[in-house]
Amino acid sequence: MDARAPCLRLPALLSKGGAWEKEIQFRVKLPPVRAPGGNWLLAPETRAPRPPPPSGPGEKAARARAWCAAGPAVMEPVSLDNLSILYQSPDFIVVNKHWDVRIDSKMWYEKLTLQSQLKHRFPELADPDTYYGFRFCHQLDFSTSGALCVALNKAAAGCAYKCFKERMVTKAYLALQVRGHVQEEEMTISYAIGKNLTEGLTHMMCIEGTEGCENPKPCQSELTVLERGLYAGDPVTKVLLQPLTGRTHQLRVHCSAIGHPIVGDFTYSFKKDSGPYRMMLHAYYLRIPTSKELIEVSAPDPFVPTLDLHWAPREAVRRLEELIQELKAKSVQAEEEGRREDAASSPDLEMPSQAEGLEAKEQRAPCEEWLAEWAPE
Repeated sequence: MDARAPCLRLPALLSKGGAWEKEIQFRVKLPPVRAPGGNWLLAPETRAPRPPPPSGPGEKAARARAWCAAGPAVMEPVSLDNLSILYQSPDFIVVNKHWDVRIDSKMWYEKLTLQSQLKHRFPELADPDTYYGFRFCHQLDFSTSGALCVALNKAAAGCAYKCFKERMVTKAYLALQVRGHVQEEEMTISYAIGKNLTEGLTHMMCIEGTEGCENPKPCQSELTVLERGLYAGDPVTKVLLQPLTGRTHQLRVHCSAIGHPIVGDFTYSFKKDSGPYRMMLHAYYLRIPTSKELIEVSAPDPFVPTLDLHWAPREAVRRLEELIQELKAKSVQAEEEGRREDAASSPDLEMPSQAEGLEAKEQRAPCEEWLAEWAPE
């Protein structure tokens, strides 16, 4: 076993506007151990009492350093080399995105992004006709980990976009929620979400009725409780979240709106929850039934005690595998119904002309709006 402690890279958060300016590196000075799968863990017997929360500039980075020094969970530093591939074909790649990594960036100081990881791993697949080199079929927030689909050519991207346009994509997320246990085992959250125009909060979204909420649109998320337990001694609930619409930060806003913000969500806990080493939101399941191929992946669950020493489940409510099978069955049924409707509406198909095959600008606009709304969760 390597006697050196792993190095964890964290960005320093500026107090003004939440802008990320630089990365700082530090070394955890506690003896690490290896868990199954090669992830770094710190031995439980080396954990020290949690220090009091720091304050002042660089508060988030300082809190994260203190949290890790007190006994962090998975120590998996992101690098160009550790890109995890969940699925690969000639037309698509699905990656398991690392937490606290941007998909792309035009900022000169942000050199480590998912785009740079892909270019490093697959330089021959980068498309010179695109600005960054790869086409992302949807978005994941900077702080969110999990399954993210990448199209390797324009035709494949069009097939994936069509699935999003026709709402045939199934996405499900895992999250740990704070502020007490969620009592209802299942719930539908239907708050409309809009942009927050309040000074100092313009980087956030908000629910309808909030002061400064602009252009709220109907949104719906499904929540199912998996487990109840403790995280670092605080009561939390592990849940499966399914966004039925796709507004920016939808899951984070909805969880905060019901009084159970996601563990580690500094923004939507209104700067109260800044201790954990990451935000506990993970894109677990993704199903995209394109005309080229069926893309269906699950990104390994990071919220298990063997990988996170702070998480201690106490009560099991629903099994994750059963819920995913139920989602899959619903998706298959919807796909079959869609094919039957297409066949009924077009009994005598003819080969379309080149002009007919191109979508009009008016037809593309709703699709582009929909894709734009499938922004970071």
